[in-house]
Amino acid sequence: MSTPIYDRPVDILRDLVRFDTTNPPGNEAACIGYVRDLLEGAGLATTILAKTPSRPNLIARLPGRGDAPPLLWQGHVDVVTTANQSWTHDPFSAELIDGMVWGRGTLDMKGGVAMMLAALLRAHAQGLRPSGDIILAVMADEEAASDYGARFLVEEHPEQFTGVRYAIGEGGGAAQTILGQRFYPIMVAEKQVCWMKATLRGPGGHGSMPLRGGAMAHLGRVLSTLDQNRLPVHLTPVAHQMIAAIAEALPAPADTLLARLLDTAQTDATLDQMAAQGISGTRGLDALLHNTVNATVVHGGHKTNVIPSFIELELDGRVLPGYTADDMQAEVKALLGDDLELAIIRHDPAPAEPDITLVGLLSSLVREADPTAVPIPSMVGGFTDGRMFARLGIQNYGFLPQNLPDSFSGLGLVHGADERVPAESIDFGTRILYRLLERYQG
Repeated sequence: MSTPIYDRPVDILRDLVRFDTTNPPGNEAACIGYVRDLLEGAGLATTILAKTPSRPNLIARLPGRGDAPPLLWQGHVDVVTTANQSWTHDPFSAELIDGMVWGRGTLDMKGGVAMMLAALLRAHAQGLRPSGDIILAVMADEEAASDYGARFLVEEHPEQFTGVRYAIGEGGGAAQTILGQRFYPIMVAEKQVCWMKATLRGPGGHGSMPLRGGAMAHLGRVLSTLDQNRLPVHLTPVAHQMIAAIAEALPAPADTLLARLLDTAQTDATLDQMAAQGISGTRGLDALLHNTVNATVVHGGHKTNVIPSFIELELDGRVLPGYTADDMQAEVKALLGDDLELAIIRHDPAPAEPDITLVGLLSSLVREADPTAVPIPSMVGGFTDGRMFARLGIQNYGFLPQNLPDSFSGLGLVHGADERVPAESIDFGTRILYRLLERYQG
């Protein structure tokens, strides 16, 4: 008798990876179709909702006892490009070599989707009825701002999530080793997009004539200033809890160095010291202690012999929880000049304070599975689909637990070449998610 698919999450992952869902263009339909067939073949009903046919989203529900609110499990199957990357193995062949599954999306986040599917299918097969319904959302387009995925579902089909208070998704759970100690971050907050456009003006003219102080010169000053300065330090409650928990678990002198980050008068100098010492993770901590802004796109000029009179500069701003687009604009203008023409292109607001109700349960599940674990509340500097569900009052927890080996820390495999995951880490996470189904009480 063959082993049921729910006991083979690695096989589910390999099947998912073989669908090329590089975004853009995404083309997630075939991959979502595979998920639909898997669930419906096991007797679970599914609903397909799409803004456009080539980019559908799937909703399924495992009925619970009705003693707790529904719990949302949400994940995406689109992946980032592999263009201009040098891979050891074909990124869409999902080869299993020496216990590792290789391929784009193994970490972000087809591995997580495979774990969710396997745990849900096992629960259904074994007749488990959780305290509350488990709603599974498998979506398109997370890697390109969620317009065809989570944003579409939240804005056009909010009824699918009625009564939901909590969600499980990406952004945390995978082990990270710091100085020999394994930490399992549980993401409870994320920075939010605050994309801006700065318009820089100055005299134009013929390229053959000397010109000082034009738009190009202004652009140079802006870029240099952004390169050489940070925005002000902000110590949010989540960042404080996260850094304090890491410091407490580490030996001297690392504990003292990290603790200095919590003194805002010393934060930037400490970050500079850590960077100079080559301490892994410094850039990530820097991002969690400041609103950040990076110049990313320049539009200006149309002929080599014409000096442009205006230039548009696109800025990728990311705002900490509790801060607004107005705060970001004020900080950027304080740095670059109050006369700067600045407009918001896109902003996704977020709750000022997270609801940490489920952190205790999630932490206990990790400790039971890995006695060496130190679970910590965390924040991520990027964004996930969780920010969309927050619009419906749903607290998202980044919790895709994986006991990644120490050697994975700092490799930069997410979005990078040779993305891969140990098969054992997928099995490990699947077991924990199944226990979550058993233990969830709302």
